[in-house]
Amino acid sequence: MNTAQRLGYGKDEKLLIVNADDFGLCDSANETIVGLLSEQVISSTTIMMNCSWSADAAKRIRLTVPSADVGVHWTLTSEWPGYKWGPLCRSRPISTLTVAGGWFPATVGELERRADPEEVRHELIAQTEAAIASGLTLTHADNHMGSLYGFHTGQDLLSIVFDICARYGLPFRLPRKLVPVGGRTIPSELDERARKRVRQADDRGIVLPDYVSGPEYGLNEGGTYESVKEEGIRLIRNLLPGVTEWISHPARATAELRAFHGQPDKRQMEAAFWRDKEIRSILAAERVRLIGWKDLQRLQASLSA
Repeated sequence: MNTAQRLGYGKDEKLLIVNADDFGLCDSANETIVGLLSEQVISSTTIMMNCSWSADAAKRIRLTVPSADVGVHWTLTSEWPGYKWGPLCRSRPISTLTVAGGWFPATVGELERRADPEEVRHELIAQTEAAIASGLTLTHADNHMGSLYGFHTGQDLLSIVFDICARYGLPFRLPRKLVPVGGRTIPSELDERARKRVRQADDRGIVLPDYVSGPEYGLNEGGTYESVKEEGIRLIRNLLPGVTEWISHPARATAELRAFHGQPDKRQMEAAFWRDKEIRSILAAERVRLIGWKDLQRLQASLSA
């Protein structure tokens, strides 16, 4: 039984959650994401509480779209040379999560090699509590740059994730099924490890989407809005029955964003994609229904009742 069926839909129905990552990153991301949520062309967002614009993000949600689905974007890496952030935990030392200057490491590989699991646990709880203290009612959780999945070392931190998701009643971004994209293949070892973690999530009552999708993060050389749109349309038409979460990174390409970000134009194109009337027509033609993370959270709550 797929997650759509568990929500009460038919086994062949296609449900889509469009999540805007990196809420709180900067002013242009906040402005764009709140706008898209207000227009109801995306489903949800996840906030980076470690970033200096997180307070502004939480305030905008409270004032503009207080009913929006907002999750916590658990962050353990800081990838841009000109804009850095670090841990929120103050209750104990978090030395294995930081590099020179007290910032998070720039790469997932470095984080995986250094991180003490218990320090990760305390930091994820600190970020979650900070989001709640900002006035947000959290609906889900996910992870910046995939640093909890163990992609580089094979040693993931998902058992800690499931503990915290169970504690706070949060469904989590982990696909129940891995689907190869862009001509890639899925190593058998990774596939088996993912299946094991899905079973563990089920045992803890953590609700997961069936699939995770989304466009390539960066803009290919010579890429245009039309090429990005074409990629997105192809992904929509290839959606499978069940619940798919689409990872998006929308923001307006302002001087602020260009000052530190390596892909400002791609982020602006992703915002334009969800505002494109043709995209909404294609979603309707493909019988894709937009839902939110609250739907999954209500299911999770019913499992623990």
